[in-house]
Amino acid sequence: MSMEWLNSLLGEFLSFDNDVWQRLLSLLEYDPMSPLTLTTGFFLFAFFIFGIGYFIVRNRAHLRTIYVVLFSLYFYYKLSGIYLLLLLFVAISDFLIGRGVYRRKVKELSTRPLVVLSVVINVAILVYFKATNFFVDTINNLYGSGVLDWESVVVPAGVSFFVFQSIAYVVDIARGEIAPLKRFSEYLFMLSFFPKMFLGPLVKAKDFIPQIQCERIVVSRDDFGRAVSLIAGGIIKYAIIAKSIGVLFVAPAFDGELGDGGVVSLMAIYGFTLQIYCDFSGYSDIAQGVALMLGFRLPDNFDAPYHSATITEFWRRWHISLSTWLKEYLYISLGGNRKGTFRTYLNLIVTMFLGGLWHGVGLTFMAWGLLHGVALALHKVWLKIVPGAKTLGRDMKPLCRMLGIFFTFNLVAFGWLLFMAKDMQVVGDMLHNIVYNFSVEDILPMVEKSSVAFILMGIGYMLHVLPRRADESLRCGVVRIGVVGQWLVMVIAIWMVMQCNMLLATEAGAAAGLPIYAAF
Repeated sequence: MSMEWLNSLLGEFLSFDNDVWQRLLSLLEYDPMSPLTLTTGFFLFAFFIFGIGYFIVRNRAHLRTIYVVLFSLYFYYKLSGIYLLLLLFVAISDFLIGRGVYRRKVKELSTRPLVVLSVVINVAILVYFKATNFFVDTINNLYGSGVLDWESVVVPAGVSFFVFQSIAYVVDIARGEIAPLKRFSEYLFMLSFFPKMFLGPLVKAKDFIPQIQCERIVVSRDDFGRAVSLIAGGIIKYAIIAKSIGVLFVAPAFDGELGDGGVVSLMAIYGFTLQIYCDFSGYSDIAQGVALMLGFRLPDNFDAPYHSATITEFWRRWHISLSTWLKEYLYISLGGNRKGTFRTYLNLIVTMFLGGLWHGVGLTFMAWGLLHGVALALHKVWLKIVPGAKTLGRDMKPLCRMLGIFFTFNLVAFGWLLFMAKDMQVVGDMLHNIVYNFSVEDILPMVEKSSVAFILMGIGYMLHVLPRRADESLRCGVVRIGVVGQWLVMVIAIWMVMQCNMLLATEAGAAAGLPIYAAF
């Protein structure tokens, strides 16, 4: 009797165990409907498990590198599936090319052919994924639908970021700024480090490689507290403010679901202006915080960009790592300001135009790049012809600074209209609504209909106008409250995200997915 009971119990356990394993395996597989990000519940669980092993290997440099690389590659698999092979191809290609560049440099031979090879391979990847759909649609529109029967190309998450990172590595070797890495695992670490893998920030190899090769990892109490403040603040910006504004107001407004009133169009532009900042800067803060918890320091990517009083200042504060990359690897390569005034202006326009194409191949992105390129060139002209004109707002008198901030903010907001609109028809319609269909009477009904979104917009803009010292004081406060208080901050932030996700699922039908910049 006891043996029958034991066999029955064992059978039930094995059956239960098999069911559990099936569920676990399905969770571990790539799901295109549920891609992995730094704010998903699965990542939090996986990071906790990863952290236990990392604590054990953190001070064994080579083992630590292998361990983090494996987790990073799995992270990208959960994010993009089969496109993990593309990441590996780029890594192998430029690791080998980089070593070849160095050998030619030592022998005092021209490194140009290999650098060009790297650029061609990487740019070809970008062109295929970014431009194929645009070219196919253009030809079909010109010559009739179905002339080119081509399945739509899906852009791998963050392909632009790891491709740009890889190009910079080869160019830096050619310029003599760094020596090539001897271990492929270290290069794969630099390219695939999961906090920054698909949304940046782009890091300079000469700054990041020493961190990879450091024997001992030290995370001080201040570092941990700062990491918690970055993660909690980033979660609020990215997963609460940006997602809610986008789902509840901006997306419906751009799709025409909220009517064609000028007030709706104008507020949708201002809403997206805040959304894209909170989305990208919030995720960058989370990435910085996660990296800092592991003992790695990533550069700041944003510095209150809407405080800028000139377009030049804006690009020193917005997506700092990209603007630095464009300057060092594109603008300077085109000649920078070394070939006369006209070429300087032309190089600025070409650089920003190509920066627009980096975001996406389409008329709206081309127009966005040209807008910023021409604005930067005109600002340089302004500095030449106007005595006492300043590059940065902090050097201006208060009234000039206020006027400069107002003008720059609205110029940038108009640029974001080009960035968000699916085509130029939407741009034209929204501008037409603002000019010819603007009624103050529409404000109250609009706010009542999207009250949650407007409350969050107000909070977001108020937080953004706070001076830098207020932000630093808040982070110092999180450091001072100790570990227990810091974990409480994290729990509260995660709870708020869960409540927000339920709200979005209830009111909008589905919670928001990947960050905006994941498509670039």
